[in-house]
Amino acid sequence: MPAVSNVLIIGGGTAGSALAILLARAGVAVDLAEIKPELTTLGSGITLQGNALRVLRDLGVWDRVSAAGFAFDSLGLRAPGGRLIAEIPDARTGGPGLPATIGMNRPELAAILAGAVRRAGARIRFGLTADALTDTGDGVRVRLSDGTEAGYDLVVGADGIRSATRGLLGIDLAPEPTGMGIWRIHTRRPKEVERTDLIYGGPCFIAGYCPTGPDTMYAYLVEKARPRDAAGDKVAHMRALTEGYGGVWNGISAAITDPDHINYTWFESLLVDRPWNRGRTVLIGDAAHACPPTLAQGAAQCLEDAAVLAELLLTADRLDQTLFDAFMDRRHGRVKAVVEASLQLARWQLDQTPDADVPGLMGRIAAMVTERP
Repeated sequence: MPAVSNVLIIGGGTAGSALAILLARAGVAVDLAEIKPELTTLGSGITLQGNALRVLRDLGVWDRVSAAGFAFDSLGLRAPGGRLIAEIPDARTGGPGLPATIGMNRPELAAILAGAVRRAGARIRFGLTADALTDTGDGVRVRLSDGTEAGYDLVVGADGIRSATRGLLGIDLAPEPTGMGIWRIHTRRPKEVERTDLIYGGPCFIAGYCPTGPDTMYAYLVEKARPRDAAGDKVAHMRALTEGYGGVWNGISAAITDPDHINYTWFESLLVDRPWNRGRTVLIGDAAHACPPTLAQGAAQCLEDAAVLAELLLTADRLDQTLFDAFMDRRHGRVKAVVEASLQLARWQLDQTPDADVPGLMGRIAAMVTERP
């Protein structure tokens, strides 16, 4: 018997959806409360490393993800003018049966996961969140934002980097900016773009792109953070940044015409100290940890949280602090290493560190995440 019979998951993003799938298909009654009126996602594209793909395969959605995305097994490094400097085989962190990386459109991943949540039998409740949590020792009494109340064996806060659940638990922690901002655009993919290529230097710290499908890709430019409300003419600014780059970037620049298709965000980080639970409410995913996308491990770590927590809940006889401690033993150190490495890469860029061992750091993280958590 699972350690829980009914669970409330707050937040329908990657971590929350993955946990809902794993628990519901094992017979646990799952309510997934999503504050938005429908499951949508911001941003343009997403890069999924092999260890993320491993969990998506376990969720039973690998075929759909593979069909919707674009797989590749190497990373290109280019000079600002477009010349190829190096082609590096990428680590297959999900194992030999999966590609090293898949790029895909974020809304497509959200739709795939939402479909799997429904097929697993979980109930998605849109436009709803938790306003108050009362731990009763053997459960959690929840006052929901529609005024109703309900009781659950477990509540999981998977409501993102600005988690309201974190505040309800009395955890006073906010995401910290790293000093970098990223401009993203989703656009058409030229045939020659068949993997991620990165440029370090030029007008930006990083200029890169990633294929997301048969004829789509997303491109991004990382510079020093500017005030969120002072981005100004987004089209003109992003196009000006591309002028320092050649090759594929000439076509990308020409496609930057609609400000509504441009996404600008800051790089931020956050790591909740262990334990991530207060009684029978626990945080997972970006509610517990977040990092700049310098290692493209954000979604992977969210998916791993869900996989490990589901495994423990479905194999334990009871829910107590021992289970949460086991969850922390398997997750906290691994997540901390990813967050710290992602921040180190950002600091090296900000400080223009000449002897930064970027390949060494990336290799150490790749070796770690290749092992199952």
